[in-house]
Amino acid sequence: MRFRVLGRVEFLDDAEWRRIAAAKWRALLAVLLVERDRVVSNDRIAAELWGERQPKTVDNQIYGYVARLRRLLGAELLVTQSPGYRLHVASADTDAGQFAVLADRGRAALRAGDVEAAARDLDAALRLWRGDPYEDVPLSPMIRADADRLAEARVDALEDWAEAQLARGEHGAVLARLADFVARYPLRERLRQTQMLALYRQGRQAEAIGVYTELRSLLAEELGVDPGSSVQRLYEQIVRADPALAVRQTAVMAPVHQLPPDIPDFTGRADTVARVVDALSAGSESGPPPVAVLVGGPGVGKSSLAVHAAHAVRPRFSDGQLYLDLGGTSARPRDPAMLLAEVLGALGVRGEWVPDDVNARAALYRSLLARRRMLLVLDDASDAGQVRPLLPPNGNCAVLVTTRRSLADLPGARHVELDVFEPEAARELFTAIVGEARVAAEPEHAEAILRACGYLPLAIRISGGKLAGRAKWPLRVLRERLDDESQRLDELRVGESGVRASFELSLRSLPEDAARGFALLGLSCARSVPAWVLGPLLGRSKADEVMDVLLDANLIQVVDTDVTGQLRYQLPSLLRAFAVEVVGTYPTETRRDAVIRLLGAWLYLAERAAEHLPPSLFRPTPGTSVRVAVPVDVQRDPVGWFEAERATALDAVALAAEWGLDELAWELAAAMVSYYDLRSLHQDWSRGHEIALGAVREAGNPRGEAVLLTELAQVQIYRDQFDAAIPNLHRALELYRQLGDRRGEALATGALATIERFRGRHDDALDHAKLALDLVIAAGDRHIEAQLRNGIAVIHLARGSAAEAETWFESALRLSRQTGDVHREAVVLREMSQLSSDRALDYLRAAHDMFEQLGDERCLAYTLLRMGQVYAGRRDGVQTAVVLTRAATWFQRDGDRMGEASCWQLLGELDIGYSNRAAARVHLGRALALWQTFGADEPALSVEARLHELEVG
Repeated sequence: MRFRVLGRVEFLDDAEWRRIAAAKWRALLAVLLVERDRVVSNDRIAAELWGERQPKTVDNQIYGYVARLRRLLGAELLVTQSPGYRLHVASADTDAGQFAVLADRGRAALRAGDVEAAARDLDAALRLWRGDPYEDVPLSPMIRADADRLAEARVDALEDWAEAQLARGEHGAVLARLADFVARYPLRERLRQTQMLALYRQGRQAEAIGVYTELRSLLAEELGVDPGSSVQRLYEQIVRADPALAVRQTAVMAPVHQLPPDIPDFTGRADTVARVVDALSAGSESGPPPVAVLVGGPGVGKSSLAVHAAHAVRPRFSDGQLYLDLGGTSARPRDPAMLLAEVLGALGVRGEWVPDDVNARAALYRSLLARRRMLLVLDDASDAGQVRPLLPPNGNCAVLVTTRRSLADLPGARHVELDVFEPEAARELFTAIVGEARVAAEPEHAEAILRACGYLPLAIRISGGKLAGRAKWPLRVLRERLDDESQRLDELRVGESGVRASFELSLRSLPEDAARGFALLGLSCARSVPAWVLGPLLGRSKADEVMDVLLDANLIQVVDTDVTGQLRYQLPSLLRAFAVEVVGTYPTETRRDAVIRLLGAWLYLAERAAEHLPPSLFRPTPGTSVRVAVPVDVQRDPVGWFEAERATALDAVALAAEWGLDELAWELAAAMVSYYDLRSLHQDWSRGHEIALGAVREAGNPRGEAVLLTELAQVQIYRDQFDAAIPNLHRALELYRQLGDRRGEALATGALATIERFRGRHDDALDHAKLALDLVIAAGDRHIEAQLRNGIAVIHLARGSAAEAETWFESALRLSRQTGDVHREAVVLREMSQLSSDRALDYLRAAHDMFEQLGDERCLAYTLLRMGQVYAGRRDGVQTAVVLTRAATWFQRDGDRMGEASCWQLLGELDIGYSNRAAARVHLGRALALWQTFGADEPALSVEARLHELEVG
């Protein structure tokens, strides 16, 4: 017979688990189960069932209970044996015994390193539990002791299970199962330690630190002790994001997988693929990275083979695969510095942590790849100079390059030459595209088409795609077209002429507007674009039907769907080169007009999207550029639209500069600033403005130069580059005054006030701010007026004039609400929190909710920093650690070193207050390193002094 005690006491009767209704019977059975297969005396039973108040007829009552149990369990199971009774039950017949066996087996597997078996057995053990042990039996001394023993064993098993699951990367499962037990055993350090590690590996660093802080407070209050060394060591590792913890995060942080989908109808090339696979697999950690270079003329299938081979070696590169289109055949091959920034972003490095110098970016990139196993596919390289900065540091990684020319000056590269297909492979590809039945019906025509295509893969794909899209065409029709020498010219030779002929053949079969649209796409950006771009290029409101024709003709391809749900289209590199060649035959004025229409459409959409972002101070007075309305809904998801077009917008600014369209260049750059500011995209902001600045200076455009310099200075202020920002602002002021632009003059003057305030020169800051306020009142911009009033209040606070500050704050808040400027209202509320310690958290919580709803991460981080300061003042260590760690994470991601340093410094001071010297050294050390990076001498000296006190104290 089988029994269960891990919950209610039950026995298995005829395949059904049953309870014993009478409480004393259950108690007797529980006592006998605790002492299973051992004699339990009458005296012991009496003591357990009645304690000191035993009835006079105790022996008779025990006898009666035993008799009733025998009728339920069987006389052979429960026997009389002097001086009492014995229950013949093996350990394996109870759920407690089964639990012990499974737990021991799981623990042994864990010690042996078999985490899969450990997790399985320990999970099975824990699933035997249905509640507290003996939960429906009065807790006599014997029952209580056994229940406590079992409960302790359960928590031990849970901790071992959690360790196994963490090793498997199942951090979510661990957190879910641990939640109830942490609440039940709040002082159990191993449970807390496991919870901290699981939270950290889920990317929830702030919560992990909060768990430690709570444990430390509870131990101090309840026991007067600190957490053990193991927990403290883990806390310090979490605070400094120790790589030893991050190394085991791969199950949580998914590897980067950027490869395009494998080619479903990839044909032939088995020997070549094998050579590439062998080359990519030949690396070792102690050697250089293997580099395979696929070289060949246009259309021979380099990119297809690269993608196919990359998928073949994917299992070898467990940390992911990076895919970059280097744009080597475009008019503007991509800059290695921008490519490195893109790769660093994919690896989690953003904002200020992306170095400005290309060599520094390359060094950081190599450091990140040093311990990773990653494959890099570099498609369409222009030369070796474009590839070298992207080479990883060792043979853990490998590189696959495609290029139209040999990269003989790339050391150690293994070149693989690609030529046209063999006839058999060409036939196999053609049949896969067109269909076996059609080829079998007209085999001679199929062979003639392949011969005319010169067995060139791209030509075969174009011809086959044409036939696949025209199911009623016999193959004879295409064969006859290819037979026409006047159409083919040199057409199906290997090399550029063959590719050109194939493209010309496709263009001739298109309607006139589709052919024109294809050519004009050569003017647009080399990246993927939404369908609407064809409309302004052709000078019409919509051109979806033209895009469909090009798609059917395989002259353009859908590459993905962006975050707004728009399909993205792209000309494959060779087709784009051909489109550029064709459009080059158009009159210059025709091309210029098309570019103006296209850029005017980008400007129109960017400004419409910016209108639905929080009101920005960086929206200049519009210039004179043409705006071209296009039927695209940017209101529904303006941030998503900006994210989808982020890279294309930079290309649009560059395109405007190339065509000498200086007014469009600066207006396009400025139109993106509201989004850049919201998302702290300082790299893009600076890059676009520098490109446009060159164009306006060359054209002698003072308004454009003034706007760009003011906005460029704002990025420099964000990045603490005050010495660079000041001359830009003075030049902008000079230009604004020449133009009579009071609003622009006010913005530049206000920025100077900000710099002076950051430097602690409060009188100078107040002078600048009041001058800016006078200018903006005259200009009539109430949004900027509200911001300046808020800024003047902040300066008064810094000078110690709280009463004056409150007056200015109230006027700023009133004006923000009158104008419906929620973002400005939130900024004012955040700053007003400094006025009153009683109402500070009310102000900050309101501001926090507003910024969170608006999606403004930078302002949200500063609000969290203020909340941390308030909590610290109230000695609320748990909340202080949580909000400051969260704020520091945002600051780090956005590259705001000043904000991040303030967080770590405040946490360090808090640690000192709690006598946690180890944590204080970690936090203050991080703060000091950040203050020193941008020459903040005063706070750096303060932190150094505190660190010195910790060393000598």
